[in-house]
Amino acid sequence: MSLPEDLDELARAVLDGNRYLTLGTTEDDHRPRLSPVYFTHVGYRTFYWVSSPDARHSKNVAARPEVAIVIFDSSVEIGEGRAVYIDAAASLVPDEELPQRCSEAFADADPGAVRFQPHQLSGDAPLRLYRADATGWEVHLPGRDPRNVTGIDIRRRVTP
Repeated sequence: MSLPEDLDELARAVLDGNRYLTLGTTEDDHRPRLSPVYFTHVGYRTFYWVSSPDARHSKNVAARPEVAIVIFDSSVEIGEGRAVYIDAAASLVPDEELPQRCSEAFADADPGAVRFQPHQLSGDAPLRLYRADATGWEVHLPGRDPRNVTGIDIRRRVTP
């Protein structure tokens, strides 16, 4: 499998071709916490997911909004890794923003995914909508890629 020539295009392909991200948050004692979540995105800059506010990663976001995200294609052959690493600031979507944010977050949801409505993510509902606003992106560039003169896997900054 060949990688796209343009690294920004590679980032977009990985983000568009995968449905789960790994969310990295930080525990109170500074240990990392990793959580896979189904996600949607808007413009490769805003990432949405639905979680319980009682989940540990949700509590971590409330206390420490700086997060790390990785989205990767685990189906490719060894040596052809495709991944996007994202630095972001995450937060709970406030109730007053739910009408706008739900229409954004679920506009392109996959078949079979729940297209949540604001009333399903507020009040006594057990789930909430979260967002992460990207502040930086990197792509994984395999050592075998001809653009990579080091011969070892590296990351390159992109702006998808």
